[in-house]
Amino acid sequence: MSVSSTSSRQRAPLMGRRILVVEDEYFLADDIGNALRKLGAEIAGPVGHIEDAVEMLHNGGALDAAVLDVNIRAQSIFPIARELRARQVPFVFTTGYDRLSIETEFRDVQLWEKPIDIVAMAQNLASLVRGQPHDTAQPRHRSEQMRESQPGGDGQA
Repeated sequence: MSVSSTSSRQRAPLMGRRILVVEDEYFLADDIGNALRKLGAEIAGPVGHIEDAVEMLHNGGALDAAVLDVNIRAQSIFPIARELRARQVPFVFTTGYDRLSIETEFRDVQLWEKPIDIVAMAQNLASLVRGQPHDTAQPRHRSEQMRESQPGGDGQA
């Protein structure tokens, strides 16, 4: 790897990465998105409703990582977190609550308590993504796999 590509990756460690932001506080969502963009990320969202997050997961294309508010309009984000984990997509949580609000199965996930240090959170997410393959190598949604295996799809069938 050349020196210039190494230094550009250090300046924009999320270059070419697509990050889902699920946050129902508009200004915080905007600040998170801006911080991630400064690191080179493309933002999926931000979305402020669970239904919109589900839509992004199923029809919004591949994701490389996510920032998830634990409580979205009085709904738990954990179903979204389970699906991301099943797809091996790294994520962090943000919350106004303490660690006790996190379900036991997610106690290993980085938690950023509000008010969060957005720059530090974005850099933490970049470190989680750093070792991950780009979205083209990630498991895709089952409907995409089935479509490719059908005649006329992108697959060889």
